Amino acid sequence: MRVWVCVCLKKLLQTHSHQRKHNGVYVICFQLMGCCQSNSSRHNYPRPLTVASSPNGANNNNNNNTVVTGAAAAASAALDVPPFSEFSLSDLKSATNGFSSDHIVSESGDKAPNVVYKGRLNNHNRRLIAVKRFSKSAWPDPKQFADEAWSVGKLRHPRLANLIGYCCDGDERLLVAEYMPNDTLAKHLFHWENQTIEWSMRLRVALSITQALDYCSNKGHPLYHDLNAYRVLFDENGDPRISCFGLIKNSRDGKSYSTNLAYTPPEYLRNGRVTPESVIFSFGTVLLDLLSGKHIPPSHALDMIRGKNILRLMDSHLEGNFSTDEATVVFDLASKCLQYEPRERPKINDLVTTLSRLQNKPDVPSYVMLGIPKHEEAPAPPTPQHPLSPMGDACSRMDLTAIHQILLMTHYKDDEGTNELSFQEWTQQMRDMLEARKRGDLAFRDKDFKTSIECYSQFIDVGTMVSPTVYARRSLCYLFCDQPDAALRDAMQAQLVYPDWATAFYMQAVALSKLNMDKDAADMLNEAASLEEKRQRGGK
Repeated sequence: MRVWVCVCLKKLLQTHSHQRKHNGVYVICFQLMGCCQSNSSRHNYPRPLTVASSPNGANNNNNNNTVVTGAAAAASAALDVPPFSEFSLSDLKSATNGFSSDHIVSESGDKAPNVVYKGRLNNHNRRLIAVKRFSKSAWPDPKQFADEAWSVGKLRHPRLANLIGYCCDGDERLLVAEYMPNDTLAKHLFHWENQTIEWSMRLRVALSITQALDYCSNKGHPLYHDLNAYRVLFDENGDPRISCFGLIKNSRDGKSYSTNLAYTPPEYLRNGRVTPESVIFSFGTVLLDLLSGKHIPPSHALDMIRGKNILRLMDSHLEGNFSTDEATVVFDLASKCLQYEPRERPKINDLVTTLSRLQNKPDVPSYVMLGIPKHEEAPAPPTPQHPLSPMGDACSRMDLTAIHQILLMTHYKDDEGTNELSFQEWTQQMRDMLEARKRGDLAFRDKDFKTSIECYSQFIDVGTMVSPTVYARRSLCYLFCDQPDAALRDAMQAQLVYPDWATAFYMQAVALSKLNMDKDAADMLNEAASLEEKRQRGGK
């Protein structure tokens, strides 16, 4: 009877139909021709790294499950930034669609080639990320790269696009940061379409840069490599931040500047070394950008500054809507920052003090001054009507790793009574089928989800024995491989085999959430919690 039900469901799923709900059971039909099977490799989720002690001497290829503690954890929580983590290469391939060229947001040139991709993590909140991928020769020593990333990963500040992880895998060296959705200062200054940046916002940008640099300097990171208008980003609220990528060299051997030599600090051209004073010089070039709305070589701008030709240098797109007194102060700061001798340039904290005094619209949100839509927080998911078990809690958070652990501990105890086999059915085919399930279980334990799917599919395709646990396990494997359609089908199959099994409903809830069907997912969570409650009351 159960085999017949499964065959009927297979036929049903081969047609393209609609979704309906009947007696608490969802039937969602898919056209199998449109559901591609993923060939993604083993998928592991990011492992938190400790920031309480240095990883010196540790093998960075090993799992490091130490949780971030202390001030760093508190700072991460306050800014809603994930703890610094080591990501697997499969995480980042999945997030960027295999490092697709469609996901590239910036590239830099021949001296230190690297590419930045936009991505989206496949964890419970689908966070957007920026992934910087270095050339294979940039960091030959994985430990040195990990140490650099670990050090910068401790920093947390609202004026930084914070570093949230890294990856060392074979020749791959990648950094992972918060994604800033509202483009760069260069885009808003040099390539704007709707409106240029108003004067008060330019002053806010200048102050924000110095605040970030001052924080980094106080935390032992005074060197910022190649500060320019492309390193200044705008977050979802339009607030300016500087990219954390500038805190790490483009390669082990230096090569800290990839821009035109006309904008490079003179001492770097002399000896190839970056100093805190070099960062001040680069900040001076950004001040010129903010003043002029153009990328003017410092030597040309200094001639105009010396000639007191302020109006000639000012951005004409401002149409005179700026304070000449404030502009004069900024011109003076730029001139001091661009001094040939490093010792004659101002200190970063002095720049913070001076620019703080110039802020004239402190209560106006950045998105208003930038002319972008207000960021709206996504609505919170509905609260389940019934108390959640550990399995329910893990599914509500879409914590696939926790679900995996629970299914491992539960093993096959929920399959009892779902199969009644005669002696004649214990054939060689049966033994082969059970061997396939055993191999699937071993792969499932080791988080080799692709192999697990293959082995469980061999077990299921024979059709002699049906197992809701196998369907639930394969459903989770599909979720790890970013195939929510297939995961939902398996969860529905598990429900057909065992109609009152809460786990089947929980797995459907996770798959529905992955498909952005949040209301249906919430209904499934409530249904599962209700079933668990009834089972507990019945003493089963």
